[in-house]
Amino acid sequence: MTIDVTKGRAKPNIMLSAEDYDRLSFLAHAARKRFPDLADELSDEIGRAQVAVNSSELQHVVRMNSAVEFRDDTTGKVQMVTLVYPEAADILQRKISVLTPIGTALIGLRNQDCITWEARDGELRQLTVLSVKGPQNT
Repeated sequence: MTIDVTKGRAKPNIMLSAEDYDRLSFLAHAARKRFPDLADELSDEIGRAQVAVNSSELQHVVRMNSAVEFRDDTTGKVQMVTLVYPEAADILQRKISVLTPIGTALIGLRNQDCITWEARDGELRQLTVLSVKGPQNT
């Protein structure tokens, strides 16, 4: 586990595919001027990620275009979303951008991982990944 020193909370280890690592690194860099806080958070997540050597390591890992079922541990609400790049985001289709606080929190997690993340309103929230399917074709 990694300790988030700004909040004093442990974060679960995360894993990315090499392709996701490269594309997300580019996205974080490109978004720095327009969304500096979100870009910094995404960069932090990428920086602590382990890059998978083979695809078998990515089974049950939240990747780009994965369908993810998770529980908001504060409210108990369970949601199913697909994690996508910003240009494919569509809340009506339950497609959330990786360049949002919850999208950045989800990337790289595995089944049953929990993470505490900061919502846009500044509230600390916790979620637990219940299942991962994908990645899906979009």
